[in-house]
Amino acid sequence: MAAFRYKAVNRSGAMDAGTIEAADERAAQRSLRSRGLTPLQVVPTSGVAVGDSTGAPSSLQVSKQFPGAGTSLFGGSTAQVTRKDVLRFTSELSVLLKAGLPLDRAIKVQIDSAPEGAMKALLSALLDSLKGGKALSVGLETRTDVFDSFYINMVRSGEASGSLATVLAELAAYLERSRAIRASVVSALIYPAILAAVAIISIFVMLGFVVPEFEALFEDMGDALPLLTEMVIGLGDVIAAWGWLLLLLGIGGWFLMRRWLATDEGQQWRDRRSLALPVLGGIVNRYEVAQFSRTMGTLLSNGVSMLKAADIAIGTVRNSLVRDALQVIAPAIKRGGRMSESMDASVFSPVAVQMVRVGEESGSLDDMLLQLAQVYENEVEAEIKRALTLLEPILILGMGGVIAVIIVAILMGILSVNQLAV
Repeated sequence: MAAFRYKAVNRSGAMDAGTIEAADERAAQRSLRSRGLTPLQVVPTSGVAVGDSTGAPSSLQVSKQFPGAGTSLFGGSTAQVTRKDVLRFTSELSVLLKAGLPLDRAIKVQIDSAPEGAMKALLSALLDSLKGGKALSVGLETRTDVFDSFYINMVRSGEASGSLATVLAELAAYLERSRAIRASVVSALIYPAILAAVAIISIFVMLGFVVPEFEALFEDMGDALPLLTEMVIGLGDVIAAWGWLLLLLGIGGWFLMRRWLATDEGQQWRDRRSLALPVLGGIVNRYEVAQFSRTMGTLLSNGVSMLKAADIAIGTVRNSLVRDALQVIAPAIKRGGRMSESMDASVFSPVAVQMVRVGEESGSLDDMLLQLAQVYENEVEAEIKRALTLLEPILILGMGGVIAVIIVAILMGILSVNQLAV
């Protein structure tokens, strides 16, 4: 038997915390529910419960009844509300509502468990709005910097249909899926980024510190020195003398580039270039179509009108070129036309258009859009893995090639010195 620390909510909405002994994490949760408690967090204790004769530490991990569970309902930085905080808020509110708590009591439970900071202030504002007789979606509209139109309209659809807890659970799954995709891309890029940084540092060290050491050996060579050796030594002298300035210029150029890319002109240039790249262009296009399809499919399945769903889904597309190509969909729907007939062939594949057409004819457009999003998301993941698999050996070969050129240049100079000596 293992010991677990738990946090739970009773039927009256009050928080309950303590320890419980159970065979495993699920058994602990079942035991809490049998007592009329809704478990929010179940954490294995560091010690071993009485009755565990082995004395071995438990191999169970921290339970995640909802994403991001930790020592408090809301963790991390309190300086601002993060995506992680929004995901936790959505997941926990769904759990509490399904447990039978009224909306205001559920938010009060979250306020009591939240640390001081931006998230607690936001929850308090939402509770004040509810006490003023306003709907949750109205309170969310006051913080569009945290909750986008997709989120607000999903909540509004749940309020209208009387299934807010179910809609929040779907919304949490949507946010978790988006977070998982971003996390997988970032994780996959860590090793290539480290490899690229090591390659750049290695080349700078060789040119700035190793190559200048051979310069005295070649001083008396004059014009007899091979051209490649002269070029490498000259480059090494520049880096040794002005390396600090080049580093500052590089950092300054990076900041200036970021500022320029934040402008409308810079964003359009970046979006155009990203779609034009051989491998990355297809990945970006599929990702944007998947985002559009999943957003629109989710909204349609929760009762949002098709025209409004199209407008919101188009707004979630980040690439300006793809977004502009999608702008014709909403007017076509408003005129009474079919969505499949207005889909741009440069953005949607023939298979995607056919799936949407089948969904329109069968009356299951929402399901077809969600299936299309799943197909494109799988393709994006596969393409990213394939691209990163190719990127790693390219980086290794590139670094090895540059270092090999430096070594060959030095060896050519040394051979020339030996020939003159003979």
